[in-house]
Amino acid sequence: MTTPITAKAVSELRQRTGAGMMDCKKALEEAGGDMDAAVEYLRSKGIAKAEKRADRSTSEGIVGGELLNHGHSGVLVEVACETDFVARNEDFGAFVQTLVAQMAKSSAGTAAEFLAETYHGDTTQTVDQYVKVTAAKTGEAVNVKKVARFDAGESGLVGMYRHHNGKLGTLVQITASSPAVAKHESTHQLVKFIAEHIAASAPLAVDRNGVPADKVESERRIGEEQAREAGKPEAMIEKIATGKVEAFLKDVTLMPQPWVRDPAITIAALVKDHAERAGGTIVVDGFARLQLGAD
Repeated sequence: MTTPITAKAVSELRQRTGAGMMDCKKALEEAGGDMDAAVEYLRSKGIAKAEKRADRSTSEGIVGGELLNHGHSGVLVEVACETDFVARNEDFGAFVQTLVAQMAKSSAGTAAEFLAETYHGDTTQTVDQYVKVTAAKTGEAVNVKKVARFDAGESGLVGMYRHHNGKLGTLVQITASSPAVAKHESTHQLVKFIAEHIAASAPLAVDRNGVPADKVESERRIGEEQAREAGKPEAMIEKIATGKVEAFLKDVTLMPQPWVRDPAITIAALVKDHAERAGGTIVVDGFARLQLGAD
């Protein structure tokens, strides 16, 4: 006779194994409510061990990525582990590529949504369960930290840059004035240049409209405090603080930044130049920058 799966039983199994609630519920269902059999099930799947390792530091790993649909789409997946030894292992690299392939078919906007999806390689598992099984094989904590995806339309294009050590990846999406401009060689070159620049300069947003208001206000307060400490007249403090904010926005937003390959021109000027070469106009829509160890 099958024992009913109660919340108390799920809680007890979590206490014994450290596995997640849904994993424990499934294990008890598979084991017909038998606690010891459920523990064995979780261990055989590698889930219990993986859960116990989950709070260990994961500062190594790989940022995997791929351009899709002839450059009209692109994905990134940040997968962290504990040691560089595992990160450099061919099996781990293949595992990351499997997750990139999963992301290529996904519409997830966050890592949590991605992990909750059904794993395309085994529809009896979620992506999260697949990651836990792989973690058990490596003997380390393995976490999917972040995911990113861009899908440009027919008049759009996505560029990607991945650093040679695999620890940093970027995506950038542009929209051109026509499909012909998007297909132009100059536009393809442009998105590569911008993706590379984003990797090096780490802007916060495309332009000032994308910078969080709290960061702007924080810079304003700092400017005011610095002006007062410097003994500036009260009537000048607001103007000085505004100047500090303007300098901050110029420094942290993509379009006014000096291009890393040629600081004599800004990214805005670079976009304008390449758009003219392609015979139209180009707008930078957004970007993603995934780096191991970064917030």
